[in-house]
Amino acid sequence: MRLPLAPKNSINWGRNLLNGLITVVSALLCLGLLPVRLPGMELVGIGPDWPLLWVVTWSLRRTPLQGLVGGVVMGWLQDALTNPATGGLWPSHAVGLGLVGWLTARLEKDRLIQEDFISVALIVFAMAVVNETAMALQWSVLGSRPLTAVWTDHQRLALGSAVLSSLWAPIVYLPLSQWWKRQTLA
Repeated sequence: MRLPLAPKNSINWGRNLLNGLITVVSALLCLGLLPVRLPGMELVGIGPDWPLLWVVTWSLRRTPLQGLVGGVVMGWLQDALTNPATGGLWPSHAVGLGLVGWLTARLEKDRLIQEDFISVALIVFAMAVVNETAMALQWSVLGSRPLTAVWTDHQRLALGSAVLSSLWAPIVYLPLSQWWKRQTLA
């Protein structure tokens, strides 16, 4: 006696649920890694920008709108974890990560780059500079810190974040990219 096969809709529903769960858990894991500083994971007091790594990985296989939304949501979550609740004006990570998601999705990947971890590391390097520049511009507009301090810190933060994030990019990119690629083929 053969058991009836599950309807195709229930298989797709289960696959979509699992895909959504893996997407959310990976984003939360990247947010959870923000305060972690293992040996070799820090350069001049700066660690990898894990949310940026997730946004770049997400956006490489998405439309610009999806990249923008993913970056803004990740930025809001990062703001919730890192910005003090003082009621004052603080720059938002959503601006930079939204811009990173949109720009990454707009890259003409088929023509300019191949999706391997070297190309992704170079994209992460450039997008880390974009992200830190967006934050420095927000600090400049808010005027709560002297401009010279903002732009001096920007140089150190942008370079440190770009170097470390690009070195750690394969840790986030390879498993998520393979998972999402497999989901589109299924």
